[in-house]
Amino acid sequence: MVSNFKFTFSRINLLPITMQTGKVKFFNESKGFGFIVNDETGKDIFVHATGLKSEGLKEGDHVSYVEEDGRKGKLAIDVVIIEN
Repeated sequence: MVSNFKFTFSRINLLPITMQTGKVKFFNESKGFGFIVNDETGKDIFVHATGLKSEGLKEGDHVSYVEEDGRKGKLAIDVVIIEN
């Protein structure tokens, strides 16, 4: 029996993903957002609750994350606490 396979491709950004690290500057749990200070650049990166892979983010937590371009600037996604 011979099967015919049909492949479809979507546009995917195939650039390598670089994990960033930083410290939580502030995170408001009730509003679901805050900022991370990038360890390397010292710049503030916006983080929304939907980008968290860890719960209980608080000021001073050391985190790793992926930077993504958001509508209003850089956005942290896939945020994981390294050390609290």
